[in-house]
Amino acid sequence: MSRANEAVVAAWRQESARLVGGLLHLTRDLDVAQDLAHDAMVAALERWPVSGVPDNPAAWLMAVAKRRAVDHFRRAARHARAETRIAHALQAAEREAGRMPDPAAQLDPVDDDTLRLMLLTCHPALSVESQVALSLRLVAGLTSREIARAFLVPEETVVRRISRAKATLAQVARTAAGGGSPFDLPGPAERQRRLPAVLNVVYLVFTEGYAATTGDEWMRPELCDEAIRLGRLVVSTFADEPEAHGLLALMWLQASRIGARTDDTGAALLLADQDRRRYDRFAIRRGTEALGNALSAGAPGFYTLQAAIAACHARAAGVGDTDWATIVDLYDALAVLNASPIVLLNRAVAHAMRFGPQAGLLLVDELATAPGLRGHHLLPSVRAELLTRLDRHTEARQEFRRAAALATNARERDLLLSRAERV
Repeated sequence: MSRANEAVVAAWRQESARLVGGLLHLTRDLDVAQDLAHDAMVAALERWPVSGVPDNPAAWLMAVAKRRAVDHFRRAARHARAETRIAHALQAAEREAGRMPDPAAQLDPVDDDTLRLMLLTCHPALSVESQVALSLRLVAGLTSREIARAFLVPEETVVRRISRAKATLAQVARTAAGGGSPFDLPGPAERQRRLPAVLNVVYLVFTEGYAATTGDEWMRPELCDEAIRLGRLVVSTFADEPEAHGLLALMWLQASRIGARTDDTGAALLLADQDRRRYDRFAIRRGTEALGNALSAGAPGFYTLQAAIAACHARAAGVGDTDWATIVDLYDALAVLNASPIVLLNRAVAHAMRFGPQAGLLLVDELATAPGLRGHHLLPSVRAELLTRLDRHTEARQEFRRAAALATNARERDLLLSRAERV
């Protein structure tokens, strides 16, 4: 791949959500916004190899997309409403170029296009699952397969959810009374109602970055960085919401360990094998500060409890020095709030560290029929680790190999196979 094409791919990966969000604000049509964004990418693929990569690729893509938007409206201009949108598009382009001030700039409570996009796609006409699936596709560019793993559902289910969500929003736009649109930024009360879905989106974007579903690398740090950026925007917009601070704390604390989770070749490392001197102390400080803000703002919720668990890991000098008693208490509280299969599986691991591998294995085996874990590599991989500690090596090897066969990330598969060989 040429340098120019690599630059196009990188710019698209980093800017597609903001690009679609800005175009959606302009066009009020999700399909049109996506089409215009793709048109801009195609234009970049055609022009950058010839003219060179621009100094500001994101601004170049947005400028091209907005010019295409103007052309789109001109072709569709059959009444004054379309002409007004053209004028607004041109004025917005001029404002961005610095030729005229934007009188509304200080009045818009959400001035980031990606955060705006999440608030718009988390529309109450959609189910929560559809809100989050659509947002993950548009905001993070996750594939249906990656979203399916986040939800622990079949990929076909995610495809149907996204298709229905887009159709529902289009129908809402057609039938909206008084000229309203599902793509108008909602008021403060409605934004507050949509916050849980927005937090879930940011959380799942970070999760995919921290442990990539597919590919040759175990992590996608650029997604973690984007999730933290969005988390900081959410905190600035919802400063009184404890869980916004809790999620930001969780992401900072987890991100502090990224540099230690692989060796110099990119191979995945287990928690016990990580060099904790490579933990990012700045990120730990930021996470600890955000955790304090969350705990002082209200009762700990789903994200704040996870952040408290991450803080225990980040502070410990090693696995043997970890405060497993506190982690068990936190996981027990977390399971009351959200008894998802993944939470219960992690709780079982904590119990194994506190009370021994047999206690953990009993809890793991209770999850053997959990629908969300069927066909997931995490269940057999955790069983394998506990069987290893119980000196049941033949069973452990079988479980490691079964987990490797189910893993969809190359680095994780290699780790599981190497564990099987070492056992």
